Amino acid sequence: MSYELMYIVRPIADEQALAAVKDKVEKIITAGSGEILRRDDWGKRRLAYPILRFTEGFYSVLQFNYPPPAVRDLERALQLTEEIIRFLITRVED
Repeated sequence: MSYELMYIVRPIADEQALAAVKDKVEKIITAGSGEILRRDDWGKRRLAYPILRFTEGFYSVLQFNYPPPAVRDLERALQLTEEIIRFLITRVED
């Protein structure tokens, strides 16, 4: 099943730390027998409203194939990732 994940990473001054968060998200998906199809990094943008007192964040969008029963585990792993302040997973119709 195809899914799209949009997530916002809190502002990080270090590029290596941002890359580590992106790698962590990709490893979570591939560890759950998922396959990443496309990655689109939007960069640093201003948020529409403050989230956890942050007014800016780094946006990333991933399109991937993932087994439907494992989506809850993915959501739980993303919730436990401290650097991610918001995320949204949507199913993409084929």
